[in-house]
Amino acid sequence: MFKCPNCQSKDIGKIGINQYYCWSCFIELSVNKGIINTHQVEEDGSLSSLDDLFEEEERRYTI
Repeated sequence: MFKCPNCQSKDIGKIGINQYYCWSCFIELSVNKGIINTHQVEEDGSLSSLDDLFEEEERRYTI
């Protein structure tokens, strides 16, 4: 498992194929080609990207 790039928590739950949810800071994460994409869930259920808040190196997923 990986750590949330936002809060560094390991309290990550799987919600779909390559889709995860951080229970500590309540953001949705997805993994694509070794990069963690971060999203904020809006009131209407849509997702807003938070990727611009992190350097690519912080979002790199390595086992």
